[in-house]
Amino acid sequence: MALSPEVRALLAWRRVLGRLRAVLRSAITTFVVVTLTLWLMPGVAGADILDTLNLVVLVAVTGAVLRPLLLLGITALGGWGAMLFGVITQVAVMVIALRLDPANRIRGLPTLVVAAILAVIFAALLDWAADAGSDDTFVREARRLMRGVRRRSTRRAGGPFLTLRRPRPGTEPGLLVIQLDGVAEPVLRWAIRAGNLPILGHWLRSGSHSLRGWHTGLPSTTPASQAGILHGASRQIPAFRWFEKETGKMMVANRPRDAAVIERRLSDGQGLLRDGGVSIGNAFGGDAVTNLLTVSHAALPGRSARGWAAFMASPYGFTRALVLGAAEVITELHEARLQRRRNVQPRVSRSGAYLALRPAAMLLRDVNVSLIAEQMARGVPVVYCDLVDYDEVAHHAGPARPESMRQLESLDRMLGVLERLSPEAARRYHLVVLSDHGQSQGATFRQRYGETLDQVVERLTADPATCPREPAEEQGKREPDPVPEAAPLMVLSSGNLSLIYLTRFTHRVLRDEIEETYPRLIAGLAAHPGVGLVVAGSPEGPIAFGPGGSHQLRDGVVSGQDPLLPYGVEAREDLLRHQEAAHLGDLVVISAVDPQTHEVAAFEELVGSHGGLGGWQTDAMLVHPAAWPVTAELNGPDAVHLQLIEWLTMLGLREEQAQPSITASEPVYASSLEATGDALADRPVAGG
Repeated sequence: MALSPEVRALLAWRRVLGRLRAVLRSAITTFVVVTLTLWLMPGVAGADILDTLNLVVLVAVTGAVLRPLLLLGITALGGWGAMLFGVITQVAVMVIALRLDPANRIRGLPTLVVAAILAVIFAALLDWAADAGSDDTFVREARRLMRGVRRRSTRRAGGPFLTLRRPRPGTEPGLLVIQLDGVAEPVLRWAIRAGNLPILGHWLRSGSHSLRGWHTGLPSTTPASQAGILHGASRQIPAFRWFEKETGKMMVANRPRDAAVIERRLSDGQGLLRDGGVSIGNAFGGDAVTNLLTVSHAALPGRSARGWAAFMASPYGFTRALVLGAAEVITELHEARLQRRRNVQPRVSRSGAYLALRPAAMLLRDVNVSLIAEQMARGVPVVYCDLVDYDEVAHHAGPARPESMRQLESLDRMLGVLERLSPEAARRYHLVVLSDHGQSQGATFRQRYGETLDQVVERLTADPATCPREPAEEQGKREPDPVPEAAPLMVLSSGNLSLIYLTRFTHRVLRDEIEETYPRLIAGLAAHPGVGLVVAGSPEGPIAFGPGGSHQLRDGVVSGQDPLLPYGVEAREDLLRHQEAAHLGDLVVISAVDPQTHEVAAFEELVGSHGGLGGWQTDAMLVHPAAWPVTAELNGPDAVHLQLIEWLTMLGLREEQAQPSITASEPVYASSLEATGDALADRPVAGG
């Protein structure tokens, strides 16, 4: 009797061999873990190898029975409950297996729990070592998740309740946009040429994708760029943090309550993700139908996000990330010590809260990829996700330092993971990779001149000035401080950009009124060696003052030495556009930039900074399918927003616009990259 197609698929030798290999590896890993755990536990009686093998079988059976049941509980909990229960799941499986051990070598619940925790840690480390630090295990788990999601979708659509066939790759187009936070275009090009980014490098060398730079303008921050890219409304955001005179409130763009208010101002219902899109890990939602780990929505994924639950429940998910995150902390301590011993300059402190940022960023990266995998399996039309690993490390280590480049390499691996997962998706996803800004390096303002900018302001005005002591991105992670009524001046910095507010005035104060109130302030700031530009408003338009002259931005009249020269040809347009931003400071201050090294002096204690002008912080990048046209100059995030919408229309994913005659290139899969590159050779290529 002929076998059904489902049975033939199940018995295919590749699948059988793969399952046998997975079972053998799992058995060996469990045997080593159990042996090592029992050896380390004090007072545990020895046992022969047969007893240990029996325990290996018991662990496998316990996991096979309990994990599916515990996954249901994790899915039902969602959010923080899923995180906690996910760790408990791994420990509980081992505790029960050890408790049922016929040899009865470990007694007492406390001892059982300690042994189980040790076993979970050893298993995570051993799996990571067995994969040679690769992401193979993570990919296998993600594929299992995606197949489960697609089978459930098939059942809900009236398909068979049980099938052994793997779902076929989707045929409808989709768009996956991955943001590599803080990666400057020159840094990316250098890393690709050095061979350190094999995935992106292969895309470019095969001709499937093109790389181009785009200019972020001012402010060069994630909230402003995402307000533009996702909503086309970057001028609503003057910096990472600012003061609103109407309400007397300081806004910090990564504080969830503030971000929710900002998003209501940005949204007109026409955002990038409005047509069934998903926002993952972003500052704002882009009018997405689904928001996961989006700051403005301030909630962890709920019960509907199976990718969140699967990641938390899997021994290769949250628990593994926790263990490897602890190793990241040790690595960070070692790297910081090396910087001190070698007297690497410039540098800043890498202790305190930053020690938690590296493992948190790594955990968030893996969670985000798991969530992306789920959405790809669901077949959502467009996903936009922000991966922050590089930006977090580069702030404290430096944008081109080895530690930062290793983070960039890990992000390149994640692009490879998504490429490997694409055949499991319900659509044929095209991949676009971009950054929201770059970073510029340099010793901080305080390190160079022995005082902070607010201290300079107090010295020039003889009035107290309020200034948050922590960097803007860290300030947003705690509750806001009340604005002191006695502080007539407020200095709010974002990298080497600072906004100065005269808080006793309810309107924006122009130059004449500032000089009448504080005669030495503008001239004193402009003359400071750490300040390159001071911009003040006037009835004739904004004026930029520097150490040797001034520049009237509206008509371009320069008196003395042009203070804009060190900042490049786009500085005037950047400053003019910035002057139209809502809630702008009465004075805008930008640090000096070294004409030789292009280093800046951040007003925050960050060796790698962004927010203002100077260096690579305004040099973002965009990697897109080579056959896709770029129809306008990408100057500012609003222009990138329009370009992405054109591509969505081209793919048929934007409803209200007619589809142009140009068609999209085929998406790239790992198994057919060379063929795709050959096919694209006959199509028009949009610059590199």
